[in-house]
Amino acid sequence: MNVRRFAMIFGLIFLLVGIAGFIPQLLQPPAADAPQVAVDTLRGNLLGLFPVNVLHTIVHLLIGIWGLAAAKSLRASVVYARALAVIYAVLAIMGLIPGLNTVFGLIPLHGHDVWLHAGTALIAAYFGFATKHETQRA
Repeated sequence: MNVRRFAMIFGLIFLLVGIAGFIPQLLQPPAADAPQVAVDTLRGNLLGLFPVNVLHTIVHLLIGIWGLAAAKSLRASVVYARALAVIYAVLAIMGLIPGLNTVFGLIPLHGHDVWLHAGTALIAAYFGFATKHETQRA
């Protein structure tokens, strides 16, 4: 798989996850001991696992749209993969730190989001940094 296909697939995944976050039937109430956030709209655990709220869901939609747009060119796909690697590595670390694990009370990043963000960062880093891009055809 090349970096453009990565951008397309991850863009589609993020777009679908973003859409799913707007479907209340896919959200379960957060645990009683879950860190509090100021934005309670559509707050819950997506598929019973991943803490989200409306802001988190909007971010997923934006990253999905970005990925689909980036898939149109090699250069944009590389930028997308590299940016995703850095952003999601930072988010994974933030998810481990009280206070930062809710982006100062706005977006939940804790629980299962930590390993998901770390995995996303590793996969994106592979496609953004470890693969040879100049040999791939548009």
